[in-house]
Amino acid sequence: MRIVTLLSALFLMAMSIWQLESERAGLAITPLAGTGTTPATLYLRESGGPAPVVVIAHGFAGSRQLMEPFALVLAQAGYVVASFDFEGHGRNPRPMSGDVSTIEGTTRLLMNEAGRVATAALAHPRADGRLAYLGHSMASDIVVRQALEDPPTDAVVAISMFSEAVSATDPRNLLVIAGAWEGRLTEEALKAAQLTDPNAQPGQILGDPAEGSARRAVIAPGVEHVSVLYSLTALEAARDWLDASFGRESAAPIPWRGGWIMLLLLSTVALGWPLARMLPAYPPAYRSALPPALDRRRFFVVALVPALATPLILAPFDIRLLPVLVADYLALHLGLYGAITLALLARWGQLRGQFPMRSVGIALAVASFGILVLGGVLDRYVASFYPHGGRVSVIAALTLGAVPFLLADGILTQGGRAGFGRVILVRTAFLASLGLAVALNFEALFFLLIILPVIVLFFLLFGTMSGWVGRRTGLPAAGGMGLGLVLAWALGVSFPMFDPSMLTGL
Repeated sequence: MRIVTLLSALFLMAMSIWQLESERAGLAITPLAGTGTTPATLYLRESGGPAPVVVIAHGFAGSRQLMEPFALVLAQAGYVVASFDFEGHGRNPRPMSGDVSTIEGTTRLLMNEAGRVATAALAHPRADGRLAYLGHSMASDIVVRQALEDPPTDAVVAISMFSEAVSATDPRNLLVIAGAWEGRLTEEALKAAQLTDPNAQPGQILGDPAEGSARRAVIAPGVEHVSVLYSLTALEAARDWLDASFGRESAAPIPWRGGWIMLLLLSTVALGWPLARMLPAYPPAYRSALPPALDRRRFFVVALVPALATPLILAPFDIRLLPVLVADYLALHLGLYGAITLALLARWGQLRGQFPMRSVGIALAVASFGILVLGGVLDRYVASFYPHGGRVSVIAALTLGAVPFLLADGILTQGGRAGFGRVILVRTAFLASLGLAVALNFEALFFLLIILPVIVLFFLLFGTMSGWVGRRTGLPAAGGMGLGLVLAWALGVSFPMFDPSMLTGL
């Protein structure tokens, strides 16, 4: 079974990678020069004549990789596509700065950055002088506003849009796309079209693209704020809108990128099972030396006391040490939560036998798989996962918290040997603890809500892998330490970086 699973996982990974890489066939993908410190990528077909430029901008906590579904589809359609990392995001070494409370502050700086990328792309020999913007979430407002500035813009695609700059006539040729599960943003999409015609309906084309007066609101079925970026409806609508705006025509089928990425991630995680089975198994004599599982009363104490105590202890303190929103608080929350849990576990003898020398090697093996193998897949096809040097201090600080937390989590859940109900209680208690922290100081910590889906996904993927390691080796602490390094890395590369002077005003 181990060999079958190994070969099946490798086959599915290879098939997924082949499909995903085939979307790049025939494209030249190179760095875009002339953008200053802003890292930008140029996508264009290797053969073809002059074409309009499309500048693609990501949302808050996003990166160029997250927007690649649109970049590849539009480049294959013949456009000159430029995608970039906003300051503070991805591999952009410059932190976000300015005053977030005024349009002339941070918004203006981000607009200028998008404008610089547009100017650089328009200088390319294959650019025909015409320009369009495509932006998601935070960037939807940026590209709508920048479309009203120089250089002149012929069309805008705003995904998951909220912008007060939209009027009945500006910007030119506006397409607004929202996921059907995005709640208020679906209303905003229709509201933008109804500025032109109060009776406008989703999908209806208003005005004339040839005159620059066109408007349309598209609701992509079955998707939310992130998955809308992989929606075939959204991708096709964006391409067709730009074709109509520029008098072009594209007929190639839209690839099912989201499905192949999901298959690649699942098969990569599945690869962890046969690899875990290659780790040294613990002998029966060692099994008998392990402490018995906690009884129900003690288990509830260990699972729930840290969840309640941690946010209450940290609530009085205003912690701003790192150039990343809430990362310093999160590091302390994780570390204190782990320390309290470990202290309670030690009191009842649960740490006995968890730290032989081989646990260090196993922990490093787990971390290497998570950061190099799974992280490599994420960085290539999903979002930026490998940081620039400025993020090293953030990852290090998060490591001081994430390792004790997941070390305690691994021991408390017995490395996957605890009952399903106990595992669910432990993980739910931690999520509730973060929720309580936000409730106690919403203004300072509401950005913690952004990482809750990341934590849930981490528990689903890496928690499963930790169970494989714990059951094989009998050392849940080893899996916990390794995954602590992975969690610190994942969080450290996800949060946008801010100028310290900007953080004092938040």
